[in-house]
Amino acid sequence: MDNPSFDLVVIGAGPGGYTAAIRASQLGMKVACVEKEDALGGTCLRVGCIPSKALLDSSHLFYETQHAFAGHGIKLGSVALDLPTMLSRKDKVVAGLTSGVAGLFRKNKVEDVRGMARILSPAKVEVKSSQGIRELNTKKILIASGSEPIPLPGLPFDGKFILSSTEALSLPEVPKRLLVIGGGAIGLEMGSVWSRLGSEVLVVEFLDRLVPAMDVELTTALRKSLEKQGMRFQFKAKAESAKIIGNKVIVQVASETEKTAVECDKVLVAVGRRPFLSGLGAKEAGVEIDPKGRIVVDAHFCTRVPGIYAIGDVIAGPMLAHKASEEGVVAVERMAGVAGHVNYLGIPNVVYTHPEVAAVGLTEEEAKAQGHEVRIGKFPFLATGRARALGDTEGFVKMVGDAKTDRVLGVHIIGPRASDLIAEAVLSIELAASTEDIARASHAHPTLAEALKEAALAVDKRTLNI
Repeated sequence: MDNPSFDLVVIGAGPGGYTAAIRASQLGMKVACVEKEDALGGTCLRVGCIPSKALLDSSHLFYETQHAFAGHGIKLGSVALDLPTMLSRKDKVVAGLTSGVAGLFRKNKVEDVRGMARILSPAKVEVKSSQGIRELNTKKILIASGSEPIPLPGLPFDGKFILSSTEALSLPEVPKRLLVIGGGAIGLEMGSVWSRLGSEVLVVEFLDRLVPAMDVELTTALRKSLEKQGMRFQFKAKAESAKIIGNKVIVQVASETEKTAVECDKVLVAVGRRPFLSGLGAKEAGVEIDPKGRIVVDAHFCTRVPGIYAIGDVIAGPMLAHKASEEGVVAVERMAGVAGHVNYLGIPNVVYTHPEVAAVGLTEEEAKAQGHEVRIGKFPFLATGRARALGDTEGFVKMVGDAKTDRVLGVHIIGPRASDLIAEAVLSIELAASTEDIARASHAHPTLAEALKEAALAVDKRTLNI
């Protein structure tokens, strides 16, 4: 096969890789992007962010027909679940977006190379596929190979009874009892999907609360809300082993005081993800790997090997699709001599349960630990006209401001459409805005966004609607 030459070879076509490849092409580079899977888009588009959100939205509608429609004056007869159609819809959403990435590659003249990549040198990448072996000559290499689910000792993934998030997206029937190991975003989102569809869901979390990286007040409210919806939680506990007996799984769960045997139909192990570097040849090429299995890079995303760069889940930082995309853009801009930066304080974090939880910046606890004198402003959605009209009033906006400078340090939202509302807060962090800036900005009425304005006013103890 031919051995073409490129300015940049990107390994991985996930949100970080494909975005980087497109931006590099826009900057005049000749680019190839290598992807080992049949479809483009990486974990996020294929078996992560997008399919999970499709199921979350479908399952939420199913739940609402039974618990909320009557309050809106909508009377229904019996409601039945058509799981195959729900899963098919999810697959169609995914297919449309992955084919869209292929179209973007064609539009931007990025060469789409399928196969397993291996770095032979800083100037050469080998690609193995069913078509044979191909070598790509290149001036630079960008590693964006993403991550994979972490298995637990004693609970190895089998794809049938002990599941990763990938298998949890495509169960052929609703499990009667689902045990979720891990109270982070993935566990709570997939637990919510199957709980709404009829599963009895128990979440076992090693720490003493859900989503530990988020504001304590926010995650406490989230736990109470999910408990009202029927989900159960066991904290400060861990799953030690599992035994499959017939069509059931018996999991040994240990807490500080006792060990119990939990019987369930399926187990979802969602304790986190780890960088995917298997077979890539990065270490052999001289790339430094830290004790957590992550590639070490500098502020320009350069590894210690000149010409080899890395972004996204394979380097330090939160494993978020939008974080990887921002890094991909900045990395190739730096290669091209264009100024760019990633403000990590401004990277939002979202859990797509209902209510949604979204946050950006410092939590109240983090701000105090860093020595800030803080002022807190809170405003409940119950006091907004739009939330009442929606019939979705649970939750609040919490704003953390610096008492001396009035700068917005963090914004934390639990409530309807928090994932969209957080964008205003992200911009306020990016522009180093004050709480007064948000308080003075006109917000359309009636909207959910008014809660941010009122929370900003609350920092100065001058709310207008409570």
